[in-house]
Amino acid sequence: MTVSVQKPKDFIRMPGGKSDVYRLVRSEKEDNAQLEIVKSALVEYGLSENEAEVYFYLARTGERKASEVAEAICLHRTEVYRILRVLEKRGIVIETFETPLRFTAIPVDRAVEQLVEAQRMRVNFLEKKKSELIRLWSSMPKLLIEENKKEVFQMLDGESQVMLKAKELLDSAGSEAKIFAPDASLGMLYNNDFLTDLEQRSYNLNISLLTENSLKSRLICERLGWATQTHCIEDVEGLPCFMVADRTTLLTIYRKKGEEKGQRHRKTKVVGLWTNCSALVDSMVALFSQLGETSEK
Repeated sequence: MTVSVQKPKDFIRMPGGKSDVYRLVRSEKEDNAQLEIVKSALVEYGLSENEAEVYFYLARTGERKASEVAEAICLHRTEVYRILRVLEKRGIVIETFETPLRFTAIPVDRAVEQLVEAQRMRVNFLEKKKSELIRLWSSMPKLLIEENKKEVFQMLDGESQVMLKAKELLDSAGSEAKIFAPDASLGMLYNNDFLTDLEQRSYNLNISLLTENSLKSRLICERLGWATQTHCIEDVEGLPCFMVADRTTLLTIYRKKGEEKGQRHRKTKVVGLWTNCSALVDSMVALFSQLGETSEK
């Protein structure tokens, strides 16, 4: 019995190759953008870029030999075998009992469930270990170290690390917090529940929020019921998001533009800088005051 495999429109059959395989080609921009989103999501769920590429190829083309996968996505066969074993252990690739070995991918919805559940189990494991590690550390003898307050910097890479630091800064604030967030950054704060935490702290914290005078910013503030507590300014081009707690600590959030790599376009990356440097803190407090003077309530 001959099984016919429908050719996906973003793959072509390569003539003259070592094996009869479909090779990934860049065809329609809209489809490619959607495919890149899917692969990026798989990376966020814990796969490396090459692992996501291998899984994606199998999911799109069906059962394949490792040599066919290697030829199609232009990876060394040894590396492809290693990746296939990793994906097999993760439960999203299945090996057939044939010679030569063939591999197939489980459907994307099941693969995502598998990856999410694996991450959930890992988090639960770490949560159980946390109290034990803290107890062990507390029981260890400590060296007496004289603490001298120094001005320090901390670089933060990625949205998750930046948002963890933002929430830490908010939790440590004792009397006031000043926040300037253009609409893109305000959307990020909203999606990560930072603004909800901010609203809860507004009962015992003096909060000043400046944002961009845009439809997106106004809608977010209205959803939170902050329309009357927020000031909007017109010209924010080139200004990063920043927040100052108690005029002692500063977190600045930047967006790095994506870099071109072949025909792929890397998405914008979020980075941050945390510091207690008094000169930088005072400068941003002064900038915040100047922006506030030109704002519209």
